[in-house]
Amino acid sequence: MRRFVLLAAAVLLAACSEPPRKEIDQAQGALDAARAAGAVEYAKDEYAAAASALQKAHDAVDQRDYRQALSYAMDARERAQDAARAAADGKAAARSKAEARIATVAARVRELTTAIADAPASRVTARELRGPKTTLTSLKTALQEARTALAAGRFDEAEARLKTADADIDGALAALEEAARPPRRRGR
Repeated sequence: MRRFVLLAAAVLLAACSEPPRKEIDQAQGALDAARAAGAVEYAKDEYAAAASALQKAHDAVDQRDYRQALSYAMDARERAQDAARAAADGKAAARSKAEARIATVAARVRELTTAIADAPASRVTARELRGPKTTLTSLKTALQEARTALAAGRFDEAEARLKTADADIDGALAALEEAARPPRRRGR
């Protein structure tokens, strides 16, 4: 038993007599993979914690505290892997949110298109239709730009393209409604 304890102590001392290069390289690889997965944007805190742990591992190596360096390197690798998983989840949620926003605006654009087409020609002049038609054209462009951003994986940009869409559609619909109202009769 005593031999086993001495052998284990010798192995432990030998393992801690050199910097844990393999573990630090693995942690760096995991951090790079997390960055590639979008962790900088979608899992900021987890990514920062992994980067901090890796820096602590390097600092411990500089101080020749290889046991602590090993501990930090293993922690950095685990945190980087967590950041990659969190980034994948965050990215999926952002994509889903952007897709839902695009679908909502597309439905409202169809509503505005129908309202313009159904505007009574006897009551709504071409001049009164100009504003809603211009709004419709702008919205179709914004919708296309949002779809392009979505396809490129720029989910925040996709939503930003449609930021004012609801207010613009509401304004155009209100203008059409106002133009279609029959004129008020004057009192006698």
